Amino acid sequence: MGKQIVFLDLDGTLLNEEKVIPESNKKAVRLLQEKGIHTVIATGRTPQQFADIREVLNIHSYVSINGQYVVFEGEVIYANPLDPYVLHAITKMAKSKGHAVAYCNHEEIKASEEDHPFIKTSFVELKMEYPSVDREFYKTAEIYQGHLYCDSQDARLYEEHFAELNFVRWDEYAADILPKGSSKALGIQKLLEAAGVKQENSYAFGDGLNDLEMLTFVGTGIAMGNAVPEAKAVADFVTDSNINGGILKSLIHLGIIEPDESCKTKICCGRCREKSRQELLKAVHFI
Repeated sequence: MGKQIVFLDLDGTLLNEEKVIPESNKKAVRLLQEKGIHTVIATGRTPQQFADIREVLNIHSYVSINGQYVVFEGEVIYANPLDPYVLHAITKMAKSKGHAVAYCNHEEIKASEEDHPFIKTSFVELKMEYPSVDREFYKTAEIYQGHLYCDSQDARLYEEHFAELNFVRWDEYAADILPKGSSKALGIQKLLEAAGVKQENSYAFGDGLNDLEMLTFVGTGIAMGNAVPEAKAVADFVTDSNINGGILKSLIHLGIIEPDESCKTKICCGRCREKSRQELLKAVHFI
């Protein structure tokens, strides 16, 4: 088959609702690494926001900021900054409407407004502190992604005004700001080229709207049981949830990890000693 590679989204996929890595996911990653299979994080987060996760999992390759900043084995292989003039226009419009913007580069996030309720709500859900404020950060640093903080109805105004951008919602009051054509899929394409892995030997797990392109681009796209309907609709199949061993169950189903290997790591529920492979994987549903 040749070299294989697995891409893992973070929030709602590799992480649970408390933003903690379930033990089964830690061990699934370790089993992949022991078999020499490239294991890559693919997320909308900035690298700084998941540095601790990379350290825990011993992962050195990632598609971050929704494909805008890609690293393979510790080396940057792709970076695509936003036009600062466009960011200036969005910031001006947001200010006039009482909305807010955040600016993301590979090291940090800065907000346009202090104590904005929508930023507060979104960062509380991420279990992160409110970002520091620098209204002109986009003038002094390369920005790879913006955040627009407003409700979905108001977001349509920005979509109409900035046709060259995509606004990908990830929260009730927040959406990522990306160039048209940019996505995790584009970042994955760059990483596949660097790793020398064929597209058909790539796998991806995801749950959100920013995972749609990724799930359709890879050889096999797997949506989590807790995924949004749009992700389930485009995936090759739907597995169990992020808190119920969905990643491990799919890896077994795909034949990448054998059931007996998971038993050796004490991940298995014990039923595989008595029941069939299909019963062990009964939570995996094909579309």
